[in-house]
Amino acid sequence: MNNPAKPRLARWALPLTLALAALLAQAFGGLEALRLERGLWLAQPWRLVTGQLMHLGWAHLAMNLAGLAIIWLILARQLPLWQWWMTVLVCAVGVNLGLLAFSPTVGWYVGLSGILHGLIAAGALAGLKRQPSLGLLLLGLIAKLAWEQFAGQDPGTAQLIGGAVIVDAHLYGALAGAVCSACLLLFQMHRYA
Repeated sequence: MNNPAKPRLARWALPLTLALAALLAQAFGGLEALRLERGLWLAQPWRLVTGQLMHLGWAHLAMNLAGLAIIWLILARQLPLWQWWMTVLVCAVGVNLGLLAFSPTVGWYVGLSGILHGLIAAGALAGLKRQPSLGLLLLGLIAKLAWEQFAGQDPGTAQLIGGAVIVDAHLYGALAGAVCSACLLLFQMHRYA
């Protein structure tokens, strides 16, 4: 017999896996031992992964997980699951490389927000042809990123999460998500040509 609940649950495998990993990292990890830190990532390369899973506190984690759930509700059907996993990986690498190469004043980083911005960019771009209204989401993302680059972090959000909002991570994540989406589209075009 076919179980209709199984495909729905399978669609949520990515956000549930990320959420579980982040919850476990928050519950059992030490922020200083697991955050992405400029001077330590070569000697301790696990920080390239764990830095994305660690958060400043439970409020920061809750905000990121709520964002992940909303993104998934809106955009999950825009890409196959394997492409979403690829996008998460590319966005994580993009955030890490961007911060390490182009943001020398950022000494350390934690959180999923860079990846989340990348997921929005990738999903909105992937679905734009089928669902033109996603253009509004894309424009909103571009406006938010531009605002953050010119105005800086939102002090209210910084106070709520208990530390600085690293707006450069949002930019690098979104750029990585856009590049990943474009590459996946080119791959599909080449594959079916």
